[in-house]
Amino acid sequence: MAKSITEMAAEIVQAQAAHASMTPEEMKDALEKVFYSLLSLKSKEEGIEETIEPAAVSLAPKKSIQRNKIICMECGKEFKQLTNRHLKDHGLTSREYRKKYGFTARQPLSAKELTARRRQSALDRNMGEVLKKARAKRGKKKAS
Repeated sequence: MAKSITEMAAEIVQAQAAHASMTPEEMKDALEKVFYSLLSLKSKEEGIEETIEPAAVSLAPKKSIQRNKIICMECGKEFKQLTNRHLKDHGLTSREYRKKYGFTARQPLSAKELTARRRQSALDRNMGEVLKKARAKRGKKKAS
């Protein structure tokens, strides 16, 4: 008897989990992603042209920004950083995306780990002081 799509998806995710540690949330996300990929492949195999997409992302916006990834609330794809180029495909700017999903204007649209690395790099290079000096210098030029 042939395996169902659900069984195949479960086996694939189980094999992935055997080689890499995954949180239960990551396993759930992977299972959904694999399921819809297999479903899409099956429909193409049977000659059905309709694309099968997962339902709208049912994730709280604040939870879409995770340690190693950020999930686009528009399409459900995972990235290290949401770029303006990607958001343009959805007809949004980063400012509009933040407003639509309730993020603050200063909230980085990148994975928490990437944000932390950038912050540490800026601290290591003393970028705060460099920026402060540049602003002071620019203020003196405008006053003249």
